[in-house]
Order: sequence, then C-alpha cells, then structure tokens
Amino acid sequence: MRSIAVSPLGLIGLALAAGNAAAQPAGSPDAIERAYTPLDLAKCSHKRGREVEDYGSWRCAGYDGNFVFVSAGDQRTYISYGPKPAKTVASGETLASFNSEGKTIEWRIERRNGKPVPFATILRWNTTVMQDSGDRVRGQVLVVTRLDPGGVCHVGYVDGRANPNANDLAVQLADTRARNFKCGKDKPVIVGEKGPGFSGPYND
Repeated sequence: MRSIAVSPLGLIGLALAAGNAAAQPAGSPDAIERAYTPLDLAKCSHKRGREVEDYGSWRCAGYDGNFVFVSAGDQRTYISYGPKPAKTVASGETLASFNSEGKTIEWRIERRNGKPVPFATILRWNTTVMQDSGDRVRGQVLVVTRLDPGGVCHVGYVDGRANPNANDLAVQLADTRARNFKCGKDKPVIVGEKGPGFSGPYND
C-alpha cells in the first residue's frame, strides 16, 4: 500500500447540510457539491445473521434515494451503496482492525445535465488496533468510497486522528480520484500520516 501527499481542499461538517465545495472537476464548469445524511442502524431495516459472529445486514436510506448497505461480523463492518449494494466490491471491503461504522456520511456530488449525482462518499470509521503489548488503541479512519456508475469500492483511507486536516485530505482524494478509479483493478491509497490507531484495508 502506498501513500500519497494531498493538499487541503474542503471541510467536512458533522451536521446535516448541503452546499458547494471549492473544488471543480477538470473540464467541468460546475462546482462539486456536498450533502450529509445520518447513518443510524437503529433506524434501518435489519436482517439477522445466521452464524454466531454474523451480526446480519442493514439497509438504510441515503442521499436522494441511494441506499446504504451495512453488514457486520467478527467485529468488522462492511459498507456499500446503490440499488444493489450487496453485489458491489465495497460489500466485501473492510479494515484490518476491529471496526465499526461512523454516524454521518458525506456525499460528494456533481451535476449531470443539471441533475445532482453523487460520485463518492466519505465516512469516518471507528477502529480498535491491538498492540503487541496487548494494549488497545482507539482510532478513526476516513474511508473514501467510489459510487456507481462504474463500480462501488474503496478509493482510499485517511487517519482521522494523525492528520489535523484529515477531512480536507479525504475531500481532495474523493474529488480527484474517485470518478476515474477502477474497482477491482486500482488499489486504494493511504493519504497523509499514520498513527497507532490507524488501520488499512483487511487485505493490506
């Protein structure tokens, strides 16, 4: 897994909102927009798992009719998006450490023929990293996910605690790489510094 340096570009809030970001995609006169939706599994449709360490799956409402699909087991979480989220690459992607979903999803949005279309999401995941000493270190990782059309998969990761500008780095990563990212071919990148609570992908 390689790291890349990315300059700050935007800011993620923690409350529901929508607005314009400063970035513009190459060749497009329209500014990239953002919207926020809550992720509360207690308010989602839940299907129970069949095994002891299978916690089941949840189907949640997202931005403008886009579904959010969450599944969990063995203290790890998997999150995908779209009309058939369970069949995407993202539905099989998680972090190596024990982890859980965050509470707010940021949707990165562009205009296509005047219609707002989300092309990526940013979600802050919670992590628990086990040290060789047996100690547990809590962390947070911002996960950038590409959306359909063209595939749904992880684009990259930012340590939410080691980088003071973690939100900015995640926005830059989403806006510059998500739309051209090839799911199943391109490898997700790690952006910025990594602290003891950071966890990369499960297959890292």
